[in-house]
Amino acid sequence: MTPANDKLAVYTLKEGDHSMATTPDRHARAMLPIPDRPKPGLTTYDAKDPDTAYPPIEPLLPPEGAPNVLIVLLDDVGFGASSAFGGPCQTPTAERLAAGGLRYNRFHTTALCAPTRQALLTGRNHHSVGMGSITETATSAPGNSSLRPNTKAPLAMTLKLNGYSTAQFGKCHEVPVWQTSPLGPFDAWPSAGGGFETFYGFIGGENNQWDPALYDGTTPVEPPATPEEGYHLTEDLADRAIGWIRQQKALMPDRPFFTYFAPGATHAPHHVPKEWADKYAGQFDGGWDVQRERTFAKQKEMGAIPADAELTARHDEITAWDDMPDDLRPVLAREMEVYAGFLEHTDHQVGRIIDAIEDLGILDDTLIFYIVGDNGASAEGTMNGAFNEMANFNGMAALETPEFMLSKMDEFGSPESYNHYSVGWAWAMNTPFQWTKQVASHWGGTRNGTVVHWPNGIDEKGGLRQQFTHVIDVAPTVLEAAGLPEPTMVNGVQQSPMEGTSMLYTFKGADASERHDLQYFEMFGNRGIYHKGWSAVTKHKTPWVLVGGDLPAFDDDVWELYDGSVDYSQANDLKAEHPEMLAKLQRLWLIEATTYNVLPLDDRSGERVNPDIAGRPTLVHGNSQQFFPGMGRLSENSVVSIKNKSFSVTAEVDVPDDRPLHGVIIAQGGQFGGWAVYATGGQLKFTYNLLGINHYTAAGDAPIPSGKHQLRAEFAYDGGGLAKGGGVTLYCDGEQIGTGRVEATQPMIFSADETTDIGYESGTPVSPDYTTRESKLNGKLHWVQLDLGSDDHDHYIDPEERLRIATARQ
Repeated sequence: MTPANDKLAVYTLKEGDHSMATTPDRHARAMLPIPDRPKPGLTTYDAKDPDTAYPPIEPLLPPEGAPNVLIVLLDDVGFGASSAFGGPCQTPTAERLAAGGLRYNRFHTTALCAPTRQALLTGRNHHSVGMGSITETATSAPGNSSLRPNTKAPLAMTLKLNGYSTAQFGKCHEVPVWQTSPLGPFDAWPSAGGGFETFYGFIGGENNQWDPALYDGTTPVEPPATPEEGYHLTEDLADRAIGWIRQQKALMPDRPFFTYFAPGATHAPHHVPKEWADKYAGQFDGGWDVQRERTFAKQKEMGAIPADAELTARHDEITAWDDMPDDLRPVLAREMEVYAGFLEHTDHQVGRIIDAIEDLGILDDTLIFYIVGDNGASAEGTMNGAFNEMANFNGMAALETPEFMLSKMDEFGSPESYNHYSVGWAWAMNTPFQWTKQVASHWGGTRNGTVVHWPNGIDEKGGLRQQFTHVIDVAPTVLEAAGLPEPTMVNGVQQSPMEGTSMLYTFKGADASERHDLQYFEMFGNRGIYHKGWSAVTKHKTPWVLVGGDLPAFDDDVWELYDGSVDYSQANDLKAEHPEMLAKLQRLWLIEATTYNVLPLDDRSGERVNPDIAGRPTLVHGNSQQFFPGMGRLSENSVVSIKNKSFSVTAEVDVPDDRPLHGVIIAQGGQFGGWAVYATGGQLKFTYNLLGINHYTAAGDAPIPSGKHQLRAEFAYDGGGLAKGGGVTLYCDGEQIGTGRVEATQPMIFSADETTDIGYESGTPVSPDYTTRESKLNGKLHWVQLDLGSDDHDHYIDPEERLRIATARQ
């Protein structure tokens, strides 16, 4: 048994040795916080009495020998992308750590970002902690609710309550969407209920690398510089991580740290300085089919995969490179150049953190997990790729014609883009496996290259480990390495056991028998199971078909069977030869699915974006919402939805006497999609920004005079389905002052990272009429009211009746 199973006492580990030492730990750590146990003794009346004596106050520390811990989790990187596993994207930091540690070529994730992250941070399967998919598609089903049960405390909390310093930098996609407003509740945020004493990063699935929506703890903050001044999010996150680690060791040298570095890279948008992308100019002109062959050969040459592994075939759903339009191929090649530069740039920032740790002289005593991707490479960019990935998420990818893409080729990766690469490149980046991110059935969605580095705990340098391992194994590994027990009680709540298996046994030798030999997989109906070398899998849904498409009944899904002992890449389906094994594994999958809250299966995607259909809570209710100046960073889930509806915006504004009215009244979204009511040159305006491709603007016919006025914009939706247009009418004190027309609207989502702001605009601007730095309204804004429908026939709200109307509509 490992120290993690000792409920009464924990014995420290000798440096560089995993056998039990003889020095007992004085703390009973199975119950957290560790109960105070004052020692009885003489209490004197006068402190000057010579018999007055108390033991010294000692800070709580982990057991002697507990290492520092750094977990690096990259985003959307396939197994065949990084050069550390034979890919074309240069990752010298990953290679450096692998040369001094271990490379794992059978490490697995869940096939999607938020589920992998919650599983990593808790040591439990993703459905066990309510994260069956991303938070934006959460339902009321326990396995898909996005709510982590308090019986499954996160690793960071356990480490903090045992005396570690804890910090997270980067992406947090584990907060339920109805808890993402500036008022929380913050129970699921990293620096509140997540166990991290420090958090600097963003909440959600992705962010603009050039102009992100950042939080310091739970406080919204702006980036410290602009893209023009050289700002990039991954660099900023690395700066913060380095600064925190240095300060921690300067002030608390005896206390180990747990640092979780999870940049949004390399999730779309693929944003990177041009010089990094240009390093790969011309390297991908041969296309994705050729690239897979090259990567496969390199993987075998360097021993990253077995010598008898086979390269899996391309599926019919993925177009051959030679069948892509000739005029689009230069754009497609540039997409991959940008992505490769993005990954290398990200690895470079990780290297800066490693260098800082080495400079402090603590690299040997730091357990590092470098997990190269939280799932397989992302195929959410369509076969053509995307200049703005929101087009596909709205079912409007056809707007980005080959001609449009060619015209934007030089802007891919720049602040003017919100780009993604082609499905074909995602498939190539998952070499040698089938499929991609979201496809939990096949290794292309779930097998991610991982490097572990810990000189004080790993004797072999440059070794390869081929035991089956999974992201839920990381937390129990850290606890065992630190000599800490898995807690039975945290904050008064009895804990359920962790579901992962410590990987520490693999540190000793490549031939150690595999201990994690049973693991289910499921995502949007794509499902599979691994058991003692065999895998049974069925692909149910194609990830890049986000809108429409016919799905089979679950019982009609076609299963496949693979023998992993001789078929590393799932290349040879054996279901015809071994029907009894397939039946056994199908039954075992159902047992595991029942055990871990996987059922009911749910293959809906677009429908689940609607909280009413999904059954999850919403922050706002009814048909009306009021705002006040200065409110901001309101996610789409914090604002009543105006999509595919008529709506009106009414605001009371004092126009200054000495200058024309200028600035934003309300803005939702940003440069790549959204809408805003604002003023420039004294004129009231409404702009609807359709995916950054078309801007539809209605303007008042004259400047608004000085004094107090009620300004209003009404949008009358055409109806007849989704994404339709509508008419715009502008009013001042109930009198019409302008009209306009919006030809089409975004039906599903404006932005994954931009927000709604009142009286100003953060992030990127909805309209090119202003910049965000000049967006603050120069008049006094009293209130703003957003109403669905168009039933205010007088086009005016009596200020005295405003709150009564808003209340009546709740």
